[in-house]
Amino acid sequence: MDFTLKIYRDLLTALKSADYAFLTFEQFCEGKRAAKFVILRHDVDLKAENSLATAKIENELGITASYFFRVVPQSNKPQIIRQIAALGHEIGYHYEDLSLFKGDKEQAIAHFEKQLAHFRQFYPVRTICMHGSPTSKFDNRSIWKSYNYRDFGIIGEPYFDVNFNDIFYLTDTGRRWDGERFSVRDKVKSDFNLHFKTTQQIINALKNNELPPKIMITTHPQRWTDSRFDWTEELILQTVKNAIKRLIIR
Repeated sequence: MDFTLKIYRDLLTALKSADYAFLTFEQFCEGKRAAKFVILRHDVDLKAENSLATAKIENELGITASYFFRVVPQSNKPQIIRQIAALGHEIGYHYEDLSLFKGDKEQAIAHFEKQLAHFRQFYPVRTICMHGSPTSKFDNRSIWKSYNYRDFGIIGEPYFDVNFNDIFYLTDTGRRWDGERFSVRDKVKSDFNLHFKTTQQIINALKNNELPPKIMITTHPQRWTDSRFDWTEELILQTVKNAIKRLIIR
């Protein structure tokens, strides 16, 4: 089965075997590089406990990653955030302020600053990443047309500060690696013409040295579990969500 913790560990092991260095998004924004590197980005939309499971696997393998937390209670769990930070991982803010306040930019930026201070209790947050908010008509990134996130001590936002023609982007949005048609906003413009359906296909490509030397991988840890019940529940829920998002996109 795909999207299990076992195959996630296999993916990390394959990246290590292919001599990829692991960078947090913060390290990338600071200018750190290697001949071959991968940025592991986790968007913690729901089920924060699942993020602790992936964080522990990464820690066992000597890997650090970036975890972006939302303000909703399913994601914003201080005890989980503290444990992930203690494992050496980066904590970032998965912001959705503009959609929460229905386009009111003044309320949104005030909320952004307040929540940024909240997450900085656990880690000196310096990077952010927008939450797609697929059912909202507001693109959370639009707030930066009126404000500058660098004024808040932020050094990077992936959708503004990564050249995806240089860095190959892989995301499990829609609980699939080829879910572009189900994605409302988690997609990028890129000249790379590589497509994968399964995690095993990505692992095989790594073994055959078929992936670019610079990669960003975005996962949503809520999808990754060894529990058959949780795995099946996520499959069913995401299938329904994908159908809804297809309608929104149309």
